Amino acid sequence: MKKVLILSGVIVGLIAALSAKTLADAGQFKRITAHSDYSFIRIDGLPGPEDISIDQDTGMAFISCDDRRASMAGREQQGAIYGLNLQIEGSQPLNLTADFTKAFHPHGISLFRTTAGELLLFAINHNEDSQYVEIFEYQNNRLQYRESISHPLLYSPNDLVAVGPRSFYATNSHGSTSVFGQLTEDLLQLSRAYVVYFDGNKLQIADSGFQYANGINVSRDGRQLYVSTTVGKSLHVYSRDPASGLLTAQKKIKLNSGADNIESGSDGSLYIACHPKLFTFLAHAQSSKNDSPSQVFKITLDKSYNYITEEIFLDDGSFFSGSSVAAAYGELLLLGQVFEDSILLGRRR
Repeated sequence: MKKVLILSGVIVGLIAALSAKTLADAGQFKRITAHSDYSFIRIDGLPGPEDISIDQDTGMAFISCDDRRASMAGREQQGAIYGLNLQIEGSQPLNLTADFTKAFHPHGISLFRTTAGELLLFAINHNEDSQYVEIFEYQNNRLQYRESISHPLLYSPNDLVAVGPRSFYATNSHGSTSVFGQLTEDLLQLSRAYVVYFDGNKLQIADSGFQYANGINVSRDGRQLYVSTTVGKSLHVYSRDPASGLLTAQKKIKLNSGADNIESGSDGSLYIACHPKLFTFLAHAQSSKNDSPSQVFKITLDKSYNYITEEIFLDDGSFFSGSSVAAAYGELLLLGQVFEDSILLGRRR
């Protein structure tokens, strides 16, 4: 009987220790002290503005919106890509995909300008029948549909980065296809997610071994590729061969926060929105009554080729909840979020 009690105590202790470690790894014990390098105004009427990409040449911001809580409740509504002209003060968002009749639930987006000057937008679309990458051309304040790309390896796409007129890299957040398998990956922090590369003809795995691969982007010259991980709480840096698309791992930068989308400023600086408390974010996904902290890092490369990480925004969620993207244009900064219906437009103080 005594041995049984000792064994039971050991098991309970192990479970408690594992639970405490899981909570700590998810950031649940962090102390959030709000601060910001920007003064913000709020722009409402944008349900689930999860990703934002800005055309640095024109100041047009493209905002990927989808009412995810409505979808979770079985009341799916058509998503949209909105445009916001940052060069016109007081500009209001305009639905650029109002003419797109296919079921549309956009997630990650990316811009690409061709040698002919065409501005293309690539969007992950979580359609009910499959997962797609939709390609549009921006013309006359509208996104004109060009084509759809799907593939069996694209079964949990999160974000993408366009590197050609119809070529891209995309993150798969998980390696498992089942809900149970994906949940197991997250709870046990398994490194099973991967990145795919589509060269315009074939799609293949570019690299694997990520803990919830999320955001992805490339440097302005296309020779570095960046992947953020939510469960892994890191930024992975690769050198990239533009001709072949092959990736070579260079560096892993620990962020100690659940990293989401990656955007690049005109000077090459990276802006990464994060979820500091992952279980709190899961509660926020279930109800808007549950606030979730928001965090933004700016990462720059100094003259010695060292990556410098600076926290430029932190909030407990009462002002802005569940941040998913930060996109810079000059002195301006746009913040998006996964579930609520507004973005923040900030100007550096």
